Amino acid sequence: MKLDDWFLRADERGNPDSQLPNWCSGNRVEPLVHGATYFDRLVTEVEALRAGDYVFFTDWRGDPDQKMRDDGPTIRELFCSAAERGVIVKGLVWRSHLDKLAYSEEENRHLGEHIERAGGEVLLDQRVRIGGSHHQKLVVIRHPDEPERDVAFAGGIDLCHSRRDDANHHGDPQAIEMSKQYGDRPPWHDVQLQLRGPVVGALDMTFRERWTDPASLDMLNPLAWLRDKLGGADMTADPLPDQPPDPPVCGPHHVQVLRTYPDAHFAYDFAVDGERSIARAYSKAVPRARKLIYLEDQYLWSKRVADLFVEALRANRDLHLVAVVPRYPDVDGRLALPPNQVGRWQAIDTCRRSAPDRVHVFDVENHAGTPVYVHAKVCVIDDVWACSGSDNFNRRSWTHDSELSCAVLDDEGRFARDLRLRLLREHLDRAEDGSEDGGLADPARAVDEINAAADALEAWYASGRVGPRPPGRLRPHKAERLGLFTRMWAEPVYRFVYDPDGRSYRDRLRRRL
Repeated sequence: MKLDDWFLRADERGNPDSQLPNWCSGNRVEPLVHGATYFDRLVTEVEALRAGDYVFFTDWRGDPDQKMRDDGPTIRELFCSAAERGVIVKGLVWRSHLDKLAYSEEENRHLGEHIERAGGEVLLDQRVRIGGSHHQKLVVIRHPDEPERDVAFAGGIDLCHSRRDDANHHGDPQAIEMSKQYGDRPPWHDVQLQLRGPVVGALDMTFRERWTDPASLDMLNPLAWLRDKLGGADMTADPLPDQPPDPPVCGPHHVQVLRTYPDAHFAYDFAVDGERSIARAYSKAVPRARKLIYLEDQYLWSKRVADLFVEALRANRDLHLVAVVPRYPDVDGRLALPPNQVGRWQAIDTCRRSAPDRVHVFDVENHAGTPVYVHAKVCVIDDVWACSGSDNFNRRSWTHDSELSCAVLDDEGRFARDLRLRLLREHLDRAEDGSEDGGLADPARAVDEINAAADALEAWYASGRVGPRPPGRLRPHKAERLGLFTRMWAEPVYRFVYDPDGRSYRDRLRRRL
């Protein structure tokens, strides 16, 4: 296997303004499945920091009172305590839309205020396209005197409410309000990567590029600028410590750091025309699929993404697509729900029509029958190439918002396979040690086992739940097709508001990523 058969070459990334290395070798990557697992690991790493060490983080939403473990600390306590010990704490959190629109404006502001009083610095960052967001979820931890201890966390898990769930999927006691279908404590499925080795330096650089960019933090929101100015908010990034050398080689994994930055109404210094390396990476990797594309995603609803899968399915008659998605959108309401539904129905229907017997879409429930909200963003192709991060499979994530993902290849040929098996063992109630894998290890046979388990559970429900509940948590997903009148207004809202295009008009006309 040649790395550039799967990874983007330097000339394929499409962003000559960044100094980010094209990929990093000699790393050790570990998937942390579930927020409870990630939060526990993050606490261990941050509490071990000493004066002079540093922690950088970016986030879409941060809730100061979110508990990291049952007995704490909270997010606020964790980072404030570190700052008080002399740890350099720096954060970039999306400014967010208004709380009245069910976003997190005040939560993000308050987290920054607490950390700044403790001696750290957190900036509210609105350097995005109009209607866009900073969606990256990254923590970088450096020990200048002990680089072998350096670690980074990147993936789909925000430092906020509802994320601290585990394999039992009873939900986070500190829950956010969602569709009533998920109950008072919505079960939550998610993945974050822990990364050690030279790639930590690349992720450190990713943070520094945004931190040092000279554009105003709220240049597109004059009201927010005025409020910050009058309220004495921190609007200027203080200097960062010099970036230390990359950590030493420590494992068999090759990692390519991928990003999305829009071709915005202003120019990032590090991405003058934006960056769409996430979209380009998938556009290179998906056509190489021969047996199985396994993905988990919150928003599988883009025609651009569906077309990419369709082309691969048509080119390779032995290829199967297995997707795990939420059973319901996270919102209710006559106005909010249909745009969420119409995009997913179109994407799934497009794939299914191209290969009815080779497209398999499922959703997840816990053992009580409550749907699990799938927030993970994971793709595994032929047990060779794996990618996980903050981006969803839609046009917004691939062109419009800021996103961060990591693609992984390895010398041992195990990472991608082990990640897929770990996720499926949970979904199918198989033993964690692999002793009950059966045919799951073979991508060609795994599809039959997945379908058999999901069909058995579906038949149990159809029988009126007669007899013991079959093992497994997957059920065939039924995407709802909306009526003509609803589609007439929901489709334009979906295209222009929910799933907008962040490319310049020049690139759109040329159909260029």
